[in-house]
Amino acid sequence: MLHLMMVEYTDSAEAAEPFVAAHVEYLERRHREGTFLVSGQTVPAERGGAIVACGVDRATAERIAAEDPFVVAGVARYEITTIDPGRVHPALAGVPGMDASRVRG
Repeated sequence: MLHLMMVEYTDSAEAAEPFVAAHVEYLERRHREGTFLVSGQTVPAERGGAIVACGVDRATAERIAAEDPFVVAGVARYEITTIDPGRVHPALAGVPGMDASRVRG
């Protein structure tokens, strides 16, 4: 399973500013662990950010989102969409949670 985790500020980007360093540390830790494939700000950045997570079930993705310092501080919330990939680009064949039988191309 993959999870598209949309991070939305509950107020403004400025309100989140005091928590950015802790949020970046949280992102880097999850990237090192291999849970987060991609993370970044939305365009425009005022909306928040997006994360693609892999190798965990939905309940774990929700727990991980709840641990984000932005969420703990009340300056952001997550909307999580779980994806069961039907077709996968060969470059992603080794991603945890990807079914090799769905690789195309």
